[in-house]
Amino acid sequence: MLFKTIFRVLLILVTCVYLTSCDSKKSKIIERIENKNLDLSLMRFDREFAVSDSLDLESLKIGYPFFFNSAVPDSLWYKKMQDTLQNEINHEVLKAFPDFDEEKQDIERFFKYLKFYFTAFKQPTIVTVAESVDYKNKVVTSDSIIVISLDNYLGREHRFYESFPDYIKNYQDKKYLMSDVAGAYAKKATFEPLDRRFISYMIYHGKLLYFKDLVIPWESDAEKIQYTKEQLEWAESNETKIWEFFIDKDYVFSTQADLKDRFINPAPFSKFYLELDNDSSPRIGQYIGWQIVRDFMKNNPEIEPNKLMLLDGQQIFKQSNYKP
Repeated sequence: MLFKTIFRVLLILVTCVYLTSCDSKKSKIIERIENKNLDLSLMRFDREFAVSDSLDLESLKIGYPFFFNSAVPDSLWYKKMQDTLQNEINHEVLKAFPDFDEEKQDIERFFKYLKFYFTAFKQPTIVTVAESVDYKNKVVTSDSIIVISLDNYLGREHRFYESFPDYIKNYQDKKYLMSDVAGAYAKKATFEPLDRRFISYMIYHGKLLYFKDLVIPWESDAEKIQYTKEQLEWAESNETKIWEFFIDKDYVFSTQADLKDRFINPAPFSKFYLELDNDSSPRIGQYIGWQIVRDFMKNNPEIEPNKLMLLDGQQIFKQSNYKP
């Protein structure tokens, strides 16, 4: 009995020392990343276009050549400058984003983490625009620029989004801007699954969310997955039951076409076809995939993040020992 007690005490002490060591190492990495000097260039095309007239078009072309196609006649740009709806969008964006200082600092911070974990990415220029409220293309990236459509971050109650489904309105908030920026880069770091298995889609989205764990660690889990506080709490408290449901229904390795729409794709809630559906969190398959990838990285800390993003989903699942 005494031996068992001593053993347990020693085990606790060893565990505490290990965790303290890990925390210390993690703190040093964070300090190293945060202390890097990085200054991204910011170009407010939305603001410059809002105060421009036909006489300014040539200077806009020089400053923003990537937005101007020679096949598009100047007359269309003149028309856009005078368009009532475009001017209203310009006004609302300038009101919501009189400056972009805080957001620029967050993007610079994001890029410090991105360059630390994924060295292949190049430092871009931030370009903000105010366009046609295209919620499917909020953030567009290339090797040299990040284009952010600020008209998509005016808050869920804004009149521009009146015709949107409620669950889409929820995403039209500036608190999700960094999640969208990180998500755009996450998709460039990995690939969509070639097979149609449910587990492969879950882990693909899990990798995208784990990418956010690395590059925007100051954001909450709710902001990373774009859940409300209540939706995140529901997912956390029901994780075990959800996984048991997937197992019982033989969904995990299934290639059923409807599983993506029911549990992965944007929707107001997940579709278990049970009474609880309306209370469930949407995209619950993404959440489960996230936890699987997190468990995989806990069990395989030697795996570099850039290698993780390229690993096959089946391998990640097998080596995760996921048991919610």
